[in-house]
Amino acid sequence: MDRQTLAAYDDHAAAFAQDWLGQPAPVDLQEIVERFFVRGGNSADIGCGCGRETAWLHAHGFSAVGFDASEGLLNEARRRYPSIKFARAELPDLNGIGTFDNVLCETVIMHLDHDEIAASVRRLLDVVKPSGILYLSWRVTEGADQRDAQGRLYAAFDPAVVLAELKSAAVLLDEEVVSASSGKKIHRLVVKKPGLEIRE
Repeated sequence: MDRQTLAAYDDHAAAFAQDWLGQPAPVDLQEIVERFFVRGGNSADIGCGCGRETAWLHAHGFSAVGFDASEGLLNEARRRYPSIKFARAELPDLNGIGTFDNVLCETVIMHLDHDEIAASVRRLLDVVKPSGILYLSWRVTEGADQRDAQGRLYAAFDPAVVLAELKSAAVLLDEEVVSASSGKKIHRLVVKKPGLEIRE
């Protein structure tokens, strides 16, 4: 992850958590998860932040673990949801996290340097089990890269960069919408990883 972005999340974790938890519920995201995720499957929330989506997954039948690069945000998540497992993992490596039936990565990859985006998307698909589901979204930035007042990077990139890394998977949803929670324009994808071939 971009170092300046990570420092912003570590330094202002409590304020970011309060802001996210004060936003409207992400009902559009929740409907997509209910529609596409493998019911009863183990799930990973990559870039879980303060744990809002991880907790929702856990409460709605998707056994979930939250992963984030920011120790500050992980501390906020653990404080709020002590019964849920949270661990540090950073894109593009995601070292040692295992594999999952469902992977959620909501508005994370726009915080990456351009040369890490393709590798991160490949790695996200790697941690999806055969026949599993990946939900991936990012905030859309028009024109050039931007940074907000806290220094967080919002990379501007062509969605084709992402889709090229997912060509082995079946695209179930591909849309650009305004998030019901943040009110920001996001691009979201849902893909299904191919299953294992059975050889006779």
